[in-house]
Amino acid sequence: MRIAVSGSIATDHLMVYPGRFAEHLIEEQLERVSLSFLADRLQVRRGGVGANIAFGLGLLGLDPILVGAAGVDFAEYGAWLRANGVDTSQVRVSEDLHTARFVCTTDNDQNQIATFYAGAMAEASRIDLAAVAERTGTPALVLVGADDPAAMLRHTATAHRLGIPVAADPSQQLARLDRDQTRQLVHGAGWLFTNEYEAALLLERTGWTEDHLLSRVGTWITTLGGAGVALARSGEPVSRIPAVPAEEISDPTGAGDAFRSGFLAGTAWGWPQEQAARLGCAMATTVLESGGTQEYKLSPSDLVARVEQVYGGDLARALESRLVQVP
Repeated sequence: MRIAVSGSIATDHLMVYPGRFAEHLIEEQLERVSLSFLADRLQVRRGGVGANIAFGLGLLGLDPILVGAAGVDFAEYGAWLRANGVDTSQVRVSEDLHTARFVCTTDNDQNQIATFYAGAMAEASRIDLAAVAERTGTPALVLVGADDPAAMLRHTATAHRLGIPVAADPSQQLARLDRDQTRQLVHGAGWLFTNEYEAALLLERTGWTEDHLLSRVGTWITTLGGAGVALARSGEPVSRIPAVPAEEISDPTGAGDAFRSGFLAGTAWGWPQEQAARLGCAMATTVLESGGTQEYKLSPSDLVARVEQVYGGDLARALESRLVQVP
């Protein structure tokens, strides 16, 4: 079962200013701000939800197809993804724009000043999912993640037209979508991913009640941070999966994407959804402890041991049998 992952591809530039922004702001001059902060730390990290999810699937041996738009600077990033099991042959590389970029400075009070440059992501709507399917073979599932809104709508419509099951993951783009757009992305999805905040925002955006929304999707998966995950289906009790405890949280960024990688991998292997969610929770904790969305290493023995400790031997053995096939 091959999975196509559509979504953003980006680079994060994260800086730390060892002071307080507030000390440099003059209340009477806020309409004419011209400030410069000397940062003492810089981290450049690969990111973007599409690339992050595909990366996790690649580590698990799923050979995912990444569908997104990147810039003229993508060569090194693309090589990294391919080295970690991701098929980047269907990434659109812009001829003149750079890969989307998130530049953020954080001060000692954890205040942030950030800028997001969409760059090549604006070209994602030019990608034809039907053409991708012709070149690579029709995928068994398409995840439609946060991306240029026009691309998200186009991929969703094309997947439904081709009869390809859709996993809807609008996440950060919910704030930009209107009611009709949000409904189009969600309606008919086999799986719907949100976190707890996005779940409330999704109901507000669609204007639907929980029951109405559940009648239009297969399974609604809501990540709850340290409280685990909730799986909701129409007419059934909500199933709650506990999280895998983290020994030490390094950075929460990317944990949700790693959960999706684990869940989709379990789905591809034909596991029951509760089992797939448990693997997703284990993947999420691996990222929580690592720092960075693609900086983690996946140790099969450690992952199996962690799953066995929290969820028992049956899942651990099922996972171990899969991971021995991972190169």
